[in-house]
Amino acid sequence: MINLPNHIAIIPDGNRRWAKKNKISSFLGHKKGSENFNGILKATLDFKVYCLSIWACSRDNIQKRSKKEVDFLFKLLEINFNKLSQSEFIHQNKVRVEAFGRWESLFPTKLKKSVINLANITKDYKKYRLNFLLAYNGTDEMIEAVKKISSLKEDINEETIKNSLWTKNLPPVDLVIRTGGEPHWSNGFMMWLTANSHFYFTSVLWPEFGEKEYIKAVEDYSKRQNKRGA
Repeated sequence: MINLPNHIAIIPDGNRRWAKKNKISSFLGHKKGSENFNGILKATLDFKVYCLSIWACSRDNIQKRSKKEVDFLFKLLEINFNKLSQSEFIHQNKVRVEAFGRWESLFPTKLKKSVINLANITKDYKKYRLNFLLAYNGTDEMIEAVKKISSLKEDINEETIKNSLWTKNLPPVDLVIRTGGEPHWSNGFMMWLTANSHFYFTSVLWPEFGEKEYIKAVEDYSKRQNKRGA
């Protein structure tokens, strides 16, 4: 029996570098990157991987880039979330969609409504899970968990910490894929859930990371021996 991950998390890096390489607007790099999603979701479900998490944007992406670029990202996200809400593929496969991060305080009203609507209409689905990390930083998540724990009058243990996270209801991440050729971590990405993850770093920029590259990453994982920190 093939060894498949239960939860895959993706750091999709390289949109702007791809645009620069092709001498086009960075906006078109983001648009091209977003077009990868459907093929990767399809491959995930073909593998019957239960949970897929994608870091769609960090808090720094929202707060430190130009207003023009951020507004474009917001509109692109809104369009894609509205499409997912109407996707027969999502509903036929009973995919529950959730969002984690500071999106509720940093996103514009129309985009927030599209995120909330997508989450609401899929909240009763249980076959698969699809998670978007929006205006998310792992350090933010851990700081908020510590604040929550500090108000509790109980012992601090692994269960206490897990239950204080934004992502408390998600399973551990088995495989983390980072595209773009920079093999490093960013802002404590899902730091608790990735404690025993396998990592797959590729030089392929996100807009070029299609279904075939994704399958290659999953197949690479399937050949590894998962020791879970032992």
